[in-house]
Amino acid sequence: MTLASDQLRQAPVTAVTADRPRGRGFTGWWIYLLLFIGLVLVVGPFIWMVLGSFKPAPEFLRIPPTWIPEAPTLDNYRRLFEVLDFPRFFFNSAVVAVAVTGGNLVFCSMVGYALAKLKFVGRNQLFLLVLATLMIPGSVTVIPLYILMSMLGLTNSFGGLILPFLATAFGVFLMRQFMLGIPDELLEAARIDGASEVRIFFQVVMPLATPALATLGILTFLGSWNSFFWPLIVASEDEMFTLPVALATFATGAYQADHGLLMAGSLVIVLPVLIVFILLQRLFTEGIATTGIKG
Repeated sequence: MTLASDQLRQAPVTAVTADRPRGRGFTGWWIYLLLFIGLVLVVGPFIWMVLGSFKPAPEFLRIPPTWIPEAPTLDNYRRLFEVLDFPRFFFNSAVVAVAVTGGNLVFCSMVGYALAKLKFVGRNQLFLLVLATLMIPGSVTVIPLYILMSMLGLTNSFGGLILPFLATAFGVFLMRQFMLGIPDELLEAARIDGASEVRIFFQVVMPLATPALATLGILTFLGSWNSFFWPLIVASEDEMFTLPVALATFATGAYQADHGLLMAGSLVIVLPVLIVFILLQRLFTEGIATTGIKG
């Protein structure tokens, strides 16, 4: 009787235990399906753009549409760089993005270091003011900013495209949060050795802030490279157009039905950002993980 009762007690437990792997596998199957659908939705348009940039115009009129180009051609890229003066627009975007990114790395780091490690009257109030500017929509400041650039004579120039974005509130916040984690003892040891604040900043703090700098650099470069609204307003002549503005002009002008040309232009815009992210993705991930945790 004792053996039979023990078997009866163990039977339900065994049945439940046996059912668990099946339930777990069923749930896992749905998770993989959802992830696959999400991957297709994200990557699908990019693959279509890449393949479409090598298609001649007649292939875009096929019904049903074709994914793989039947007659691959580089004519779209040739016309992009020879007929439409795309190298000029690429140069404008590169100059603006590099200058804005470099300015943010230097100036945001300086302000972040001052707010995190230097003691002065009104430091906390100044940081609150920086945070308050993050809550102001960018569209609210466009008109005052344009009037200011116009009064300074910087419209339709690299100065007007670059100067307003050399330092941002988000960059200051990001660098300040990271530099809070740098030990004060390390900075005090450098001061005892006779190092000036400028030397401490460039030789001690900046090397330690490499992950945060990479994060700020990638985000700033991405935002500046893809910026459309401000360059559209401040640049009134074709020679100062950046890539997004030039591509939008083509898409609404005589080339609006030239899908291969527009896809080739879109790929040229996307590639630099992908290259920068691939090269710095490890530092970017590390910077996101170690920045903004301390309050």
